[in-house]
Amino acid sequence: MAAELRIAAGDVDLALVRLIRHEVFVIEQNVPAELEYDEYDATSVHVLALADGMAVGTGRLIHGTEALGKTGVAGRVLLGRLAVRKAARGTGLGAELVRALEQAGREHGGTELELHAQVQALGFYERLGYVAEGPVYDDAGIPHRTMTRKL
Repeated sequence: MAAELRIAAGDVDLALVRLIRHEVFVIEQNVPAELEYDEYDATSVHVLALADGMAVGTGRLIHGTEALGKTGVAGRVLLGRLAVRKAARGTGLGAELVRALEQAGREHGGTELELHAQVQALGFYERLGYVAEGPVYDDAGIPHRTMTRKL
């Protein structure tokens, strides 16, 4: 799938980001909306993927003092809310989004990236060079595991 990836900017892009996340997390995975959207949305970098004029994927990067507060590790940025709509899954778009977020992390001074992977997605992230750390834990009713990778 040929997709255009860009940093979401403005109300229209951010509405598309929310639409994708609502479809994937709130509707498909039954994550409560009050857990899906948080105070980090306002200060994060959001990557938006468009294909044939349709919003098909997104992810966000928490950086700076917010990332330090969440990870406790200087120089570590936090990738999250990676979502690809059903029609675009299996096309390599997820990997493209991760690489774009890694680049955004470098641009914001990150030397390492942390993410909280759903257990069913561990293999996907391992293929991209991430290493699992610590035990499996519950996040919004879904088993997760922390993963990291040097940038």
